[in-house]
Amino acid sequence: MFSSTIIALATPPFPSALALIRISGADAFSITDQLFSKRVSDIKERTIFYGSIHDEKGEMVDLVVLLAYPGPNTVTGENVVEITCHGSPLIANQIIQAYLSKGAEYATRGEFSSRGFYNGKMDLVEAEAVNDVINATTIESKNLALLSLSGKTSKLVVPLKEEIASLLALLEVGIDFPEYDEEESLSNEGVVKGCTQIRERIASLIKQGEEGRFIREGVKVAIVGEPNVGKSSILNALLKENKAIVSDIPGTTRDVVEGTISLDGIPLFLLDTAGIHQTEDQIEQLGVERSKTSIEKADLVLFVHDASKEESQEEAELRSLLNGKRILEIFNKSDKIGHLEPNKLYTSALHNDIDNLKQAIKNTLGVGEEAFKLPSLSSARELSLLRKIDQALSKAQEDASLGVTLDLLSVPLQEAYRYARELLGEEPTQDLQDEIFSRFCVGK
Repeated sequence: MFSSTIIALATPPFPSALALIRISGADAFSITDQLFSKRVSDIKERTIFYGSIHDEKGEMVDLVVLLAYPGPNTVTGENVVEITCHGSPLIANQIIQAYLSKGAEYATRGEFSSRGFYNGKMDLVEAEAVNDVINATTIESKNLALLSLSGKTSKLVVPLKEEIASLLALLEVGIDFPEYDEEESLSNEGVVKGCTQIRERIASLIKQGEEGRFIREGVKVAIVGEPNVGKSSILNALLKENKAIVSDIPGTTRDVVEGTISLDGIPLFLLDTAGIHQTEDQIEQLGVERSKTSIEKADLVLFVHDASKEESQEEAELRSLLNGKRILEIFNKSDKIGHLEPNKLYTSALHNDIDNLKQAIKNTLGVGEEAFKLPSLSSARELSLLRKIDQALSKAQEDASLGVTLDLLSVPLQEAYRYARELLGEEPTQDLQDEIFSRFCVGK
């Protein structure tokens, strides 16, 4: 499929003990034969060499360890060479230039992974996981990415795709071969039942995916409320450092102050916002607008109240801005009151009394212990496609319950099937027809 041979530095371009250079393509071995002190083209299985690498003029560049992997049983499906040299950027660049002079091309971003995908060595879920492993910020997010990279997440999609295909195959038989028995075709009631079962599976996958997204990408948490309710104190208590200025003077925080913590493996990106209130101060107004933007982008909003005061009109107006958001209401300054009402979350950030807040955040996010161990479809692309599949099945389910004819019911089911294939990055094929003919004695 790919005619070029590509090369790139696989380690950061900084001085270090070692550097790794990767080459992939049909000519990877033949070019290496021209530059390396030993012949690699004759190998039948992966082999490790030690020898000298030379530039295009034949002058030795470095003594290296070279690993040769004959295709197609490689990560890209092609011949692959990996060269470990001394970590001088000068040396690495000389080796790369030598390969370029012999016809190799510099790889584009992600090209090694894309070749693996297009050559059938990984599906799209696994390919995306490569980047997730590289960008993981916690052990937990790295472990989830490895589940995807190992193919365990893709195994969640395959049964889903097969269930939709089976439902669609039964429907198509009823349309194209009406003379067949009912057990070999599908009625409107069967479509409703089948869609209901598949949608239950999708609902579970979306829930797992949202939990996995929180672990993998982190949670944007906006701390909002009126001025002087203790938002900055809560930020500082969570961060265990005095990052935000704390003062009794209302309006001290005039911009969004950020901080990051890991809450039992869940990255939290904390945003301490300016107090939202009416003000004539232009600087404060800008801070209020930025606070509103933070609310829009937040996955979770900590709505902070002063426990010693009644809810004000401005707080009631602020509540209207939070419609549709995941909210956790906090009553701070509990040390100033005597009676604590049940079913309210109290904190005293000034005294670092926030253990109950941490637990409440975990409960509100709904991330259980199993979420750290189970594979999940958690990227924005994957979750979006799951929701599209669900919407298409919902349409089929609704139409079937209204008595719509089978040929029209196949349209949303076909759409759901295409989305399921898109999840895995599969190209459109005739496999649905294969599904029909493999299941039934059609045409006998």
